[in-house]
Amino acid sequence: MKKYILFFRLRFATGVQYRMASVTALTTQVIWGLMECLAYKAIAEASGGNLPMNYSSIVSYIWLKEAFLFLFNTWAADNDIFEMIRSGNVAYELCRPVSLYSMWFTRIVGGRVSEVLLRCVPVLLCAFLMPKPCRMGLPVSVGAFMLFLLTMVLGMGITVAFCMLVYLLCFFTVSPQGWRMVFTGAIDLLCGNIIPLPFFPEGYLKIAELLPFAYMQNVPFRIYSGDLAGADILPMILKQVFWVVTLIVVGELIRTRVEKKIVVQGG
Repeated sequence: MKKYILFFRLRFATGVQYRMASVTALTTQVIWGLMECLAYKAIAEASGGNLPMNYSSIVSYIWLKEAFLFLFNTWAADNDIFEMIRSGNVAYELCRPVSLYSMWFTRIVGGRVSEVLLRCVPVLLCAFLMPKPCRMGLPVSVGAFMLFLLTMVLGMGITVAFCMLVYLLCFFTVSPQGWRMVFTGAIDLLCGNIIPLPFFPEGYLKIAELLPFAYMQNVPFRIYSGDLAGADILPMILKQVFWVVTLIVVGELIRTRVEKKIVVQGG
């Protein structure tokens, strides 16, 4: 376990070095979040408030999405891993006396956490200081906030476990770009990153809820805002646990096959 904690710490330390990049991204996220809030406000007024989510819940959802963007996105992949696979330098990783899957998993988590810590506090501070229509609200209750934290961890586990599948599948292709292009747009839509899932037509929502992407950011953000409450929360948490375990097991199976079949530079 100490080895994997070290991998986490090393990747975390690397991530927090890029402070200026975080400042630039922060400005973009705050402006984009404000634009989204105003767009949904216009939609709410045009529809007479007849929306699948109340406006205050939508505002909280938007600001949480911006604050924790790098925790749940699947498009900001670790290019070092892709390059190791493409170049064959992954052979050095395979020589380490550790599990390749666990090592990469902890490194990815460390990188994501470092990115989020540099951005989330300033974004949330701006969100709480916005004018009333676009101001983020507090959690609906202490219990909801605790469940929010729990589901955040589970949602991140699903996201990283899915990204691990993408990395491992790249062992069977010449370039990783194909997998990345296929998954990025579809996942952004299906996880609620473009629009919250309650805005989906009922038929499409049922399909989306059969996939793991609906249990990434969708669950914790809706719990925080109060859109998901009461007896509806437990089934969502159980589905999160199911998808975390399932994706990790599938990833380990693919990793086992990869390590048995891999050929590096003719070796």
